[in-house]
Amino acid sequence: MSADLIDRLRLEARKENRSFNNFVEKVLMEVVNRKPNKTTLEAMHEAKSDKDLETLDLDNFKDYVSSL
Repeated sequence: MSADLIDRLRLEARKENRSFNNFVEKVLMEVVNRKPNKTTLEAMHEAKSDKDLETLDLDNFKDYVSSL
């Protein structure tokens, strides 16, 4: 790793009151575990397939948002 990256990681670790090693491990675990859940995957597949997609009526949507 570059010295600049190490310095930046150390700074971020201090901000979170973590050791350098603990912070790097946390960041790596977040990256490794970044997988969409089942519901998200299904929604992604549905959107890509264009199956059962509805047209959004912007006028009705604006009225709906205004009513909130």
